[in-house]
This record gives sequence, structure tokens and C-alpha cells, in this order.
Amino acid sequence: MERVRIAEVLNTAPSENKITVCGWVRTFRNDRFLAVNDGSTIHNLQLVIQKEDHDDEILKQLNTGAAVSAEGVLVESQGSGQKVELQVTSLDLLGGADPDEFPIQMKRHSLEFLREKAHLRFRTNTFSAVFRIRHLLQFAIHKFFHEEGFYQLHTPIITGSDAEGAGEMFKVTTLDLDNLPKTEDGTTDYGQDFFGKPSNLTVSGQLEAELGAMALGQVYTFGPTFRAENSNTSRHLAEFWMIEPEIAFADLNDDMALAERCLKYVLGYVLENGDEDLAFLENRQIQAEKQLPEKDRSERPLREMLRLVVDSEFVHMTYTEVIDTLTRSKPYKKKKFKFPVEWGVDLQSEHERWLVEKHVGGPVIVTDYPAEIKAFYMRANDDGKTVAAMDVLVPGIGELIGGSQREERLDILKKKCADFNIPEDHVWWYLETRKFGSAKHCGFGMGFERLVMYVTGMNNIRDVIPFPRTPLSAEF
Repeated sequence: MERVRIAEVLNTAPSENKITVCGWVRTFRNDRFLAVNDGSTIHNLQLVIQKEDHDDEILKQLNTGAAVSAEGVLVESQGSGQKVELQVTSLDLLGGADPDEFPIQMKRHSLEFLREKAHLRFRTNTFSAVFRIRHLLQFAIHKFFHEEGFYQLHTPIITGSDAEGAGEMFKVTTLDLDNLPKTEDGTTDYGQDFFGKPSNLTVSGQLEAELGAMALGQVYTFGPTFRAENSNTSRHLAEFWMIEPEIAFADLNDDMALAERCLKYVLGYVLENGDEDLAFLENRQIQAEKQLPEKDRSERPLREMLRLVVDSEFVHMTYTEVIDTLTRSKPYKKKKFKFPVEWGVDLQSEHERWLVEKHVGGPVIVTDYPAEIKAFYMRANDDGKTVAAMDVLVPGIGELIGGSQREERLDILKKKCADFNIPEDHVWWYLETRKFGSAKHCGFGMGFERLVMYVTGMNNIRDVIPFPRTPLSAEF
């Protein structure tokens, strides 16, 4: 008999027809009530068994974590907490779980402990909810761009360029590291490497996406990116996923409008289709924050915070206006900001969050940043000091999206390459698009894991990706 997912069973009316369900045991009470979950929903299905109808050896192995298959009739539940339950006529043990060894029990485990058990943490309510929400967000992003007429572009994971100019990249090589070939001047001879030149894992698909946009009109990438930044903060990973749309014949205003539509669409989609998991995660966040000082707690429950963004008109401010606002603020005057506030210095999370949470009370798009603190490809403004860049800031996390109008003028882009120490022969193909049919264009990047953190209320980025890659950690 074909298996029915528990999410479907819980929305099915009682019937005399037999059905089959499979799942993992959460609890087994009074030798009669078995709570089973198959990952399709946050809720368990209660199986009711008659002890005398089943082998004692099987019953003894119905421990937390065991996998079972059950056939029976769906009836109206006699207890509270669920509408239906399965009266079991046949029960098979698919795989046992030794209670003395299985580490995930029906009790509260710390997130730090569960990171060490990443191969099993999906079975907890918290992580099953997080990764179902992650799926919904991914689906919503593809749905949004498809409906907007974008084409997905698969950009290279292995690249010879550094899109950000930061140099913090993972090298890709087949050379023997214990016997590296050398040139006459004593440097590594990459001519003998697989690609015949130094190659790395990509930090961004943006440059290649621009090439696609300058022929297909509007494209987006959604792929893995890598940064060899030796950081152990709760907001950094060595491997993460990025969403990067690029639009031809569009300027910064078009870029900001697209970012606002995209964010509202995906948040609205998950609010509509993931309410049960969001409700669980919202309650989890409330309970966890009870241990924090009141000033460190979220100002709004999770779903209300997301709904605020969906329903808000995003406020627009220039970087210069933001600096002026910050220097007139009470936290600045009382020296409560940890990081400096002055023109030419990048905004920190504490500044961004004060702006959106205390000053505006909603999402803000900050534009026209100093050229010195932004990437080489951003279009120079006429003032000679700033670039046509924008960051989308939201309550609860700060920056969520960063983008810009791209520099389409060849002479200025060449000067930017020199200023950022980027050899022209490394990006010759990028520069050539400014020689053949150049036009204004723009785009943005949104870190997918940061989006998942925001939507789920999780505080550590390692808890929203299945198997986190961080310094000194490549387990699983």
C-alpha cells in the first residue's frame, strides 16, 4: 500500500479505508500511544496500538529515533491536541535506535550541541521547521523571478577573477602541494596547473550575470559562493548561497524597486504557506528571549515583524543623510555606539538597526555610499565622491540586500580597476561588454542564509544551513 505523508493524513477526515504511514518515533507512552513524525509537518501523528496484537520484541524497540511503518484506519482522536489518530492494524519496525546511544531525545538540547550532531538535528522540531522554511523561501525566490520574466543563469563555481577585489578566496589546484613547480623567479608555475592559471572558488556570480543580462535582458543567479575569511562570528560562513539578479536598461531606481518587490513577495509567500512552522519558531524565539535583558529582546513577534516589512513603504535615505541622522542621535551623543560614525566609514549593524528600529520603525533603503568603501564595479556619481549603490535594511537584522547601478563607461571602469589593483587581463571579458553595445544596467545580491536567519528568527547562521563550513570545521 502506498505511503501517505503525515501532513496529508492530519488534514484528512476519518475513514474506514486503510492507509499506510512511515516515520520516526518521537515518544511511546503506556505501551499504547506512539507519536510518529515523517518530516512533512511540525506535528506528530498519534498511532494507537493494542499491545496484545504485536510482537513484544518489536514493542521493546519502539524507542525515540526508531523508524516504523504502520497500517491502519484513521479515526477521530479521543484525546486533545489532534483531530485524528491512526488505529494500527499492522506495525513493522524498519530500523531500531538504541536509547543508550541515540543522542536526540525528547528534551531541550542546546543549539551548540546539535551543531555537533548535524547529521541528526533535522529530526528536531526546531531544525525541521527551519529547513522547511528554507525550502519555501528558495521556491518563492524562483517563483518571483520567473513571474518577473527573469532567466536563471548558472554561473561558474570555479573562476579566475575576484569579483569583490578582496582577495579572500579558496584556491583550486591539482598541483602537488609538496612539490610545487616553480618559475625562473621562484614563484609557483600555475601554467602547469589544471586550468593553466591561478583559479579559485567564486565569491560571487555577479560579473558573469552581468554578461547574461547584456544579452538576455534580465537574469538571476542562485548558487553557492565561498569566502576564505577567518571569521567565527554568528553571521559568517565559508560556504553560503547568494541570489544575484542583473537587469539591463535599468538604473538605481529600478534596482531599488526590484529589491523591494522581491523581498515583499518572498516574505508574503512564506507567511501564507509556512504559518505552522513560523508559529513554532516564533514561540521558540519568545521563550529563548525570556532569558535575555529586555533591551536585547525582539520588539515584535516574528510573524508581525515579517508582516511589517510586507506592508511597509520602504523609506529612502542617502548615506550622507544617515550619517547626519546618526550624529544627531541620542546613542551617538551618549557614546553608546561601539563603532565610529563619520562620513566615509561603513555603517555597522548597530547603526543600521538603530536607524530601522528606533528612528524609522520600518525598512530603509540607503543610497549613494562613498566610493572608497564600495566595490569597483559600482557606477560613479557626478559628485565625484559617491557611487550609485544601495543597501536594504530591515528591522531585526540590518542589511539584507546590497546592490548598485553598474559602471557602464569603459574609461571610468578601467580607472576603477587600477584603483582596486585588479589587472585588466583578469577581467578583459567584463571590460569588453563596455565596448560592444554598453548600456546602463544594475543588480543586487542577497545572502540566502541571512534571509533564512531573518525569517526563522535564528541567531546563528550555522543553524540555517544544513552543514555549515567555518574555520577549522568541514565535518559531515
